[in-house]
Parts: sequence; structure tokens; C-alpha cells
Amino acid sequence: MTFREQAWECIREIPKGKVATYGQIARRIGNPDAARAVGLAMKMNPDAPRTPCHRVVASDGSLHGYSAGDGIPTKKKMLQAEGVVFVGDKVNLSISQWKP
Repeated sequence: MTFREQAWECIREIPKGKVATYGQIARRIGNPDAARAVGLAMKMNPDAPRTPCHRVVASDGSLHGYSAGDGIPTKKKMLQAEGVVFVGDKVNLSISQWKP
């Protein structure tokens, strides 16, 4: 299985209402220094929304790199609709971060 496939498989485990960080995904698939590569894998996601790349955020809870709809505003709306908690434009990770 390629790195991208591993990342996509891991992303599919994130439940509605929760998010994971790029670094968290990289660590879960055994490559802790590959957060940027996880971002690239999300950009190349061929199977949205089954692979919910909108549930992956930066380590500080900020939203980056979403190309569907109107981009970041669409990502934020999708996450809010799922119950993800925000403080301003950042996800409140203490409440909404996935803890498998």
C-alpha cells in the first residue's frame, strides 16, 4: 500500500464531529515527519467524501488546503455541520480532536 493509500485509509477512520491534524495522521501511519506529505495526499484525494479530507487540519487547528466548493469557507461549514467546535477560524482541538 502506498503512503497516500495509507493516509486515505486512516482518514476514513475519523468520525463525524472530530478532526485530526496532518502530523497526527503521519504518526498514525508510521511516518512522523511526513505531515506535509499527508497534506499532498489530501490534495490528491480521489474519493471524497468517502475519504473525508475536510476532517484534517493544521496542528494549531487552522484550516488549510481545501479545494472543493469555495475552499476554506466550505471546509469550515462542513465541519461545523458535523459538530466540530471552533474558536474564531480555528478548530478547538481540546474538544474536537480525534483521540482513537
